[in-house]
Amino acid sequence: MDSMIEIRWHGRGGQGAKTASLLLADAAFNTGKYIQGFPEYGPERMGAPITAYNRISDNPITLHSNIYEPDYVVVVDDTLLESVDVTAGLKEEGAIVINTTKSEDYLKKVLNGYKGNIYTINARKISEEALGRYFPNTPMLAAIVKVSGIMTDEALLEDMKGSFKHKFAKKPEVIEGNMKALELALKEVKML
Repeated sequence: MDSMIEIRWHGRGGQGAKTASLLLADAAFNTGKYIQGFPEYGPERMGAPITAYNRISDNPITLHSNIYEPDYVVVVDDTLLESVDVTAGLKEEGAIVINTTKSEDYLKKVLNGYKGNIYTINARKISEEALGRYFPNTPMLAAIVKVSGIMTDEALLEDMKGSFKHKFAKKPEVIEGNMKALELALKEVKML
């Protein structure tokens, strides 16, 4: 990666978009990158739309603003596709990664004619299979790493194993499920 990669996350409060963006920043930092990971939200409640951001670079990052022209967009909740302009500013040489089971025709219609690559993943199915509950952020984290090539699959899995041990120190029983969700997502994200 020669230049800075900018990622914008769209989700709803409580789905883990902010957490996933911060985990991605930590993982990229641990591979020697310069990083930023930050959310944008006000007093929203659970279920309200939120936005989070990542900047990842081989060089120091001196820019400190929201991201208006992202290389990648991650949509954690496909119900946002009809109410939020998720493709605003999205570079055509980048890509959008969507947690959805909706048809290609539907997606192309609601993405305002976006001409770049569109990737989909069924984060609900993966999450429920691996964790027994719906937590879309872990599969979406793996999906954006796979699509963007920020780091290798192996580097992500190794870093997240350590991260999850720390994050879930009081709930070690969820580590294995989260690791399984990452592994499944790395295999199941697909380009339309």
